Amino acid sequence: MTNARYNLDEPVAAIATALAPAALGIVRASGKNCIEKIAEIFSRPKALKEAGGNSIVYGWILDKNTKSEGENAEKIDEVLISVFRAPKSFTGEDMCEISCHGGVSVVNAVFETLLKNGFRQAEKGEFTFRAYINGKSDLTKAEAVREIIDSKTSDSRSHAAGRLSGSLFEEIDSIKTLVTDTLAAIEVDIEYPEDEETIADSFDPKMLENARDRLCELASSWKSEKIYQDGAKIVLAGKTNAGKSSLFNALLKEDRSIVSDIEGTTRDWIESWVSFDGIPARLFDTAGLRKTDDIIEAKGVELTEDLASNADLVLYLVDSSKGVLDDDKKFLEKNKSIPVIVVFNKMDLAGENEKSFEEFLASEGIKDSVKISAKKGIGIGELTSLVKKTILNDSTVKSEKIGLGSERQKKSVEQALERVEHALEIAKDETYGLDAVVQDLEDSLDSLGEVTGEVTPDDVLGSIFSHFCVGK
Repeated sequence: MTNARYNLDEPVAAIATALAPAALGIVRASGKNCIEKIAEIFSRPKALKEAGGNSIVYGWILDKNTKSEGENAEKIDEVLISVFRAPKSFTGEDMCEISCHGGVSVVNAVFETLLKNGFRQAEKGEFTFRAYINGKSDLTKAEAVREIIDSKTSDSRSHAAGRLSGSLFEEIDSIKTLVTDTLAAIEVDIEYPEDEETIADSFDPKMLENARDRLCELASSWKSEKIYQDGAKIVLAGKTNAGKSSLFNALLKEDRSIVSDIEGTTRDWIESWVSFDGIPARLFDTAGLRKTDDIIEAKGVELTEDLASNADLVLYLVDSSKGVLDDDKKFLEKNKSIPVIVVFNKMDLAGENEKSFEEFLASEGIKDSVKISAKKGIGIGELTSLVKKTILNDSTVKSEKIGLGSERQKKSVEQALERVEHALEIAKDETYGLDAVVQDLEDSLDSLGEVTGEVTPDDVLGSIFSHFCVGK
């Protein structure tokens, strides 16, 4: 299988680290005659050519286009070259990684020298694509590489690392074995029809039922995995001076929002990424909800309402020192369709108001609430746990290491599940023949093959790898 975007006959190179001042920069190269071509611009060509796989060679990158030649050529940078020989490399091809000093001009100079000496600039994701084509990686592992790069919390990284280690591939392969073994049993009955009584007698449905249950579990895993990858949109809302900015700062563990007793201090929203016990979230601090003649503040209130209406979760803050006000009730009534946690803030100042909170929650039918003091750091842990529980909504994965990593994978697994379920259904109906069951099971295997990349069109591959960064 090939892809029009990638010419695998050409050696490629790319800058693999960020172009910013740093201690080190890395330029990667892979492909036919990769090591020999780099040796031509290296101060110790013989040492590089003779280097074994998984070894490091010291020397200088040279500018062979200068008037001087050989060791007298202009020196670009002092480097270490990591050598990886096919097939024991990431791409399955000969590879080199040039570790140079991390100055922007230095890294660019090394890279440009490779391009002048026969290398093509790698396309986005081309190194990983070559690994896939050369059998060093399946699509689940390839997609996991991008997931790890984009991970926002330690939990999201851990989930992606599980797929990179091969856990999803192994689960898919195990399910395929159940389907394949069932097909083999059916083929025997097709070969010897005289021994067949009914479809139900042709094979033991237990293996297919096992496959169905595991496919169902995999399909449902995407709900939570998507949250770990993309993050949740969480909006802090409430009346002015309810303590939204204080809570925002407490959750971020830094002073990002201005905190003041003056009403209307926050006129616009600000956002930041934060982790709720491993769940990545875009957290929005918003303008306080109140009627105002201030045009700017009124616009901020409007934006707050828009953000809340499109949120995955709203943390609605009630100023416990003032109790539940009519405006609080109006907002909660208006936004019943949105998942809301009522946060009773300033509980250290609640006094007699606390007695009415439970009655209020019961009358409004609100299940999720928590009592905190943002300024004193009381109840933040309980709030974090409740947010995680609410966002996940009891959706869990089989383990941290087995779960789907993309919408593409989910679609293919659901298609496989549909065919297996249909096969089990028609196996009970004597009006169908064994050929119908066989067709369903073969279709399910094709769908599972799409997950791992055994059966995948070029346009799908192009879409997957185009989302990678250059150098990976």
